[in-house]
Amino acid sequence: MKSRFLACAAVTALTLTFAGCAKKVASTPPPPPPPPSYSNPAKPAPATTARQTPARPVETAAAPQHRMPDAATRVRIQDLLNRIQDAYFDFDKHDLRPDAQSTLMADAKELSDIIKQYPDFKLTVEGYCDERGSEEYNLALGDARAKQSKDYLATMGLPGDQLRPISYGKDKPACSDHTEDCWQKNRRTHITQAQAE
Repeated sequence: MKSRFLACAAVTALTLTFAGCAKKVASTPPPPPPPPSYSNPAKPAPATTARQTPARPVETAAAPQHRMPDAATRVRIQDLLNRIQDAYFDFDKHDLRPDAQSTLMADAKELSDIIKQYPDFKLTVEGYCDERGSEEYNLALGDARAKQSKDYLATMGLPGDQLRPISYGKDKPACSDHTEDCWQKNRRTHITQAQAE
């Protein structure tokens, strides 16, 4: 009788053990059913797979890179340019003073991050002089100032091939008085997004 009781207890324990395992197996969700096949019996099944796999890489490769900024980006660029004040120079000099370097450095990193995205977009670095000296001399000096500013901006990360220096010499003065204060305002470089030819 005792052996019979032990045999029943053993069978009951095994049943409970297997029943517990069955619950664990049953509680795991079944795998999702395979996607329905729409292939024509005349066509082989791999053709359906080949049609579905290239969809994502083709979209990525087909995304065109815009080579010029849109209107909203141009407004953002102009806001940055407005913050970068003109760089001023000493009389008869084209070397950048420390205050001019600080002026050109302002927001240059953010500006370069934007400009690099649009390889066909150019910024113009305009060089100006005061009214003293000949037209030819001031055109050459304004050109040297514009190139010096361009080179400095390139060291700050702006792509040099997207910066176009141009000299206006003593044309287009910012101030027309015949005083040293006024002349100082005219000895400058100015950055604009006007596209130089």
